[in-house]
Amino acid sequence: MARTAELADIDALFRTGEPALVVLLGPGGVGKTALAVRWADNVRDRFPDGQLYVDLGGFGGDDPVDPSEALGELLRALGTAPQRVPVTLAEQVALYRSVTADRTLLVLLDNAYSTAQVRALLPAGRSGVLVTSRVRLVGLVADGARLVNLAPLCPAESVLLLSRATGAGRIDREPAEAAQIADICAGLPIALCVAAARLAARPRLSVRRMALDLASETHRLGRLSRTDGLSVQATFDISYRSLHPDVARFYRRLALHPGPEFGAAVTAALLPAGAGNTGDPPGETDSDDPGTLADVMLDALLEASLLEEVTEGHFRFHDLVRLHARQKLERDEPEPERQVVLRGILEWYLAAAREADLVVTPYRRRLPYGYLTPPWNLPRFADRQEALTWLERERVNLIGAGRTALRHGHPALAWQLSDVTWPLLLYRKHYRDRLEIDQRGVEAARSWGEPWAEADMLKRLGRVCTKLGDHEAAERHIRAAILRYREAGDVRGGLDAEEGLAALYRDSGREDRAVEIFFRLVDANREQGDARSTGLSLISLGMLLTALGQPERATGLLREAEVVFAGLADVDPYNGARVLIGLAGALLGKGDLAGAERAATEAARRMRELGSEHEYAEALDQLGQVARRRGETVAARAYHLQALEIFIRLGSSRALGLRRQLDEPVGDLGRDGPPDLVGPAVDPGGEPDAGGVGQLAPG
Repeated sequence: MARTAELADIDALFRTGEPALVVLLGPGGVGKTALAVRWADNVRDRFPDGQLYVDLGGFGGDDPVDPSEALGELLRALGTAPQRVPVTLAEQVALYRSVTADRTLLVLLDNAYSTAQVRALLPAGRSGVLVTSRVRLVGLVADGARLVNLAPLCPAESVLLLSRATGAGRIDREPAEAAQIADICAGLPIALCVAAARLAARPRLSVRRMALDLASETHRLGRLSRTDGLSVQATFDISYRSLHPDVARFYRRLALHPGPEFGAAVTAALLPAGAGNTGDPPGETDSDDPGTLADVMLDALLEASLLEEVTEGHFRFHDLVRLHARQKLERDEPEPERQVVLRGILEWYLAAAREADLVVTPYRRRLPYGYLTPPWNLPRFADRQEALTWLERERVNLIGAGRTALRHGHPALAWQLSDVTWPLLLYRKHYRDRLEIDQRGVEAARSWGEPWAEADMLKRLGRVCTKLGDHEAAERHIRAAILRYREAGDVRGGLDAEEGLAALYRDSGREDRAVEIFFRLVDANREQGDARSTGLSLISLGMLLTALGQPERATGLLREAEVVFAGLADVDPYNGARVLIGLAGALLGKGDLAGAERAATEAARRMRELGSEHEYAEALDQLGQVARRRGETVAARAYHLQALEIFIRLGSSRALGLRRQLDEPVGDLGRDGPPDLVGPAVDPGGEPDAGGVGQLAPG
């Protein structure tokens, strides 16, 4: 193993000119002892009076070594006659510090269990101390300790370890399979060493066969164990047995989480009723607040190096630790209890995402949901941007929660988890994720037997298929949605689905049919008294007429829409900004360059503030068109390149057309570049969002 950066870090801490106390922290099997011994071997000449090593036995299965016993061992190693070693701990400490006062030693304290255990063994004088531990010995900071967290090996170092143990030629012949083993072991040296030992013991075993053997999560921990004591399973078991019973239960239940990372808030769903009121608490708190208790549990797992904090308030398991937690869960928790806890986690995600949904898209129609247990410790959002940031952060977990809900026979919950992602999909696109989410939503609705829910997901699925260019599938889904809405007796939903059909016709070369439907929808929405849906139809119709070379007619319709959404600014600012993008295009078509620039500039500002990057790029594209018409070549290209970069990053089909446009010659050079209108774009954006206001009752 290279570990050159870590060796350099330790070296730097010991070169401060003062006696150093360094604590290497990390989970069992990450290579703390090996690194400490290697560093000590490299620097023997810097400690002329020698090096002392004590295994404090903190995690060996037996009781940790008593400080008095360790001091006796150290004193004898320093030349104290056995009969002169004092009996009491205080006398031993005094003699130890007297003996070491004039020496320059390195004391290596391996597998330390507690601050008190280490503190008694700190020498005097110029000596240095290097400690290894699975627990965060933060109390030693008061003694001047510097804490160094040791991470798993990177992929290249992992493959290098395998190569050195089995022979470079063998690994070089199957590099992809070796990389797969390194990935499965997730950089944990003990796991890599077991895998390498198995390969070394069986010269005819291919690396590919080994990788296949380890691919099964069910048997992975067993196959990463050996009879000679080198065992991933045993390493984790030792840490697990040291946990308070409440923390051990919390650890097991974390294996139910549907995603690779999790925030602190959701972990409150793992706590049983009355948590913290039985037995001694695993931390100092007199609070029964679920969030506080969950924080105590998380701290205990961090202390035991069984959990990693990836960013503030967000955590993850090492892959192999997660498998260990799942194994303990299946062994120690009855299936009915597991299912109750799992549903609590999934319902927490639904409730939290709904809080964000209500902030970002308050106008949406929703089906009610009956929670098994009312979720607690939910986030609160000050504004749309904060809510969208949370949805983006939890995107993978929300997708995983939906999959898990459907797999475990909760179709209503699975549908709700698909439905509640809409604000994220509207503003941030994620078309490929959306395809999966909407397909699962349709499947869940059918299992649930709720026609309106099926219709709504079919409508969404048709729209995303339109965006992805699968027009045949899009028409099939949208027509099915129209039929289901009729069966459910939902006129409003049927009109929304027809809006999707018109958009499909527009994008698939059937513009005349699209215009006809959009005009009909404007009238129908007015008859329904639905101002917002009327405004949406006006936007779609106005943009289409602009594309068909009728900017005068389009401008009038878009001005109407502008008035509609001016009255809905607090409810739907997104479509209020979309009106301006459409209006900029219509004014550009009329030759009103100043008006087009004003509209596009304001649209860009609003979309940037809303975090809707796709529409921000649309506005930049409009500004580029204005600059082209003015002959300002450099400015036009700058706008278009900025828009193109966003479209490419989002996987938008707009990228291809804009790239072609950039290859066309344009007029004479103008100004040097675009003004700094709104700053850099931050987040992806959305699309037309149809739907009436209010909450539905299940039909």
